[in-house]
Amino acid sequence: MEKVYAIFGATGGIGSSLSKTLSSKADRVYLLGRDEKKLQALAQECEQPYMLVDATDENSVASCLEKIIEKEGKIDGVASLVGSVFIKPLQSTSQKEFEEILKINTVSSFCILKHALRLMQSGSVVLSSSTASLIGLTHHEAIACAKSGVNGLVLSSAASYASKKIRVNAIAPGLTKTKQTAFITDSELALKTSLKLHPLGRIAAPEEVASLVAWLLSDESSFITAAVIPIDGGLSSIK
Repeated sequence: MEKVYAIFGATGGIGSSLSKTLSSKADRVYLLGRDEKKLQALAQECEQPYMLVDATDENSVASCLEKIIEKEGKIDGVASLVGSVFIKPLQSTSQKEFEEILKINTVSSFCILKHALRLMQSGSVVLSSSTASLIGLTHHEAIACAKSGVNGLVLSSAASYASKKIRVNAIAPGLTKTKQTAFITDSELALKTSLKLHPLGRIAAPEEVASLVAWLLSDESSFITAAVIPIDGGLSSIK
């Protein structure tokens, strides 16, 4: 039976890779995001439908997921690849910046998870965490806080909805080469420093992270829930 997936942040580096991966398996994949031009291009490439949505707005998320249910009758999997990269000393971080980081990363996860759990009958939800929530990294205080909130959502909701056969997990990537991280990867010095932190001696490609999300959405991972899985070349666990 065809699976129905909703991908928030579909046009990002990891999101677009995931959308292409799932589409190649002939599943129904709803591409969700805020940039209509990018969504149209991706939808044409993947031959999948798209919808405009603000993942930080609960009403927008609820309406979007309800429309998918109306069209398809179900949602089997939801992935949130909405997020941001923020590296700045805490003492230099303004309250406005801190609140924006929480909004983009934690509030969006709350909105998506809340309404996915409300509407799904069973299936899998995958959120985006970060290695920064698993290990102390210099100048990552704001993003570490935001992503730790995502981890808390995963653990508690996985417990609350296990009886409903809904699994909730998160990925925790290290540095991944995307447009969002270009300010690091395009700098020879910054990239060299980052490579030294990753025991495998390289950073992730978006396709590698997307493959983990695709697996967590699939029935192949049917006995995994409440997991925050690092995909970071050993950064969070090897010295």
